[in-house]
Amino acid sequence: MTEPPDIDDELDEEEEEEEAGPASLHPGASIAPISDSIVPENVPESPESISPPPASRKKKASLPAKRASRSNDPLAAYMRDVQRYPLLTREDEHALAVRLTEEGDLDAARQLVTANLRLVVKIAYGYRQAYKNLLDLVQEGNIGLMQAVKKYDPYKGVKLSSYAAWWIRAYILRFILNNHRMVKVGTTQAQRKLFFNLKKEKARLSAMGIDPTPKLIAERLEVSEKDVIQMDSRLSASEASLDAPMRTPDGGRAVARVELMASNSTPIDDFIADQELGDKLKAKIHEFGATLVSKEKAIFDKRLLSEDPMTLQQLGTEFGVSRERIRQIEKRLLQKLRTYMQSELGKNVLDVYEA
Repeated sequence: MTEPPDIDDELDEEEEEEEAGPASLHPGASIAPISDSIVPENVPESPESISPPPASRKKKASLPAKRASRSNDPLAAYMRDVQRYPLLTREDEHALAVRLTEEGDLDAARQLVTANLRLVVKIAYGYRQAYKNLLDLVQEGNIGLMQAVKKYDPYKGVKLSSYAAWWIRAYILRFILNNHRMVKVGTTQAQRKLFFNLKKEKARLSAMGIDPTPKLIAERLEVSEKDVIQMDSRLSASEASLDAPMRTPDGGRAVARVELMASNSTPIDDFIADQELGDKLKAKIHEFGATLVSKEKAIFDKRLLSEDPMTLQQLGTEFGVSRERIRQIEKRLLQKLRTYMQSELGKNVLDVYEA
């Protein structure tokens, strides 16, 4: 398994070059050895009269800043922490995995995770072009590594690193998809495939001298042409805030983009009108019910107005008639109700409400 690049070694080499002193700044310059015979006799006692060379002063001032920037680099600090954990042999890895599987040993799980942290960094480093914050990718990859350790079966004959690599990539790819933009662009399997392969496929076809049409890309990637068109428009379009102010063509006051969008909700005037009409209909229905008597009154209240209406059979049993007779009475009631409402509210109003 190839280890990720050692950032500490590269920084140490830079510091060794800087600590070489002024001589390293002038190729070909030589420094004569200091001996007692060439030391001047009259050495000034006042420290103010001694001034170091400008190059030396500059280097001495830059070294602490370099070390400070190195200590403040979170990625370098994380790499130093990761390298403290030893790698495991195949036998040690198998023994720890068996302990975790059979005994639920959490200490064994911790050793398996920490021994493979370098693998997470190596895989996350390959996605640095898709997402700039490498530590975020490492964090998601570590979650995938823990899931892999939890589900790893040591009796399958597969190395943990080979099995965990799939989990690590899956978690990193999901994180990139969810955080590529504020609006998610890959929510289905076809969209995820297009997110990672659409630009590559278009570049590949263009290099071959073939026009990358949506139909051709859909056939090569085994997705629908509609998904290709949608993903291409999503990736090529930039995000726009709905609350961002926009200037009107006539140069008036700036308004938010959301204020210029059409609303799907019912206008407040229509909502109030529908509510008033509904209240009037309810009042007229109750007035009609007050004019009924005997069986019609009972059927109207217990079947047409009730939230839990009785069945035709139940009403027929109550009044000692057949269910067909109750159905006939109900049909006559509805016709009388319609005639009453038309006479009170007008035919046009009733037709609009029913529509």
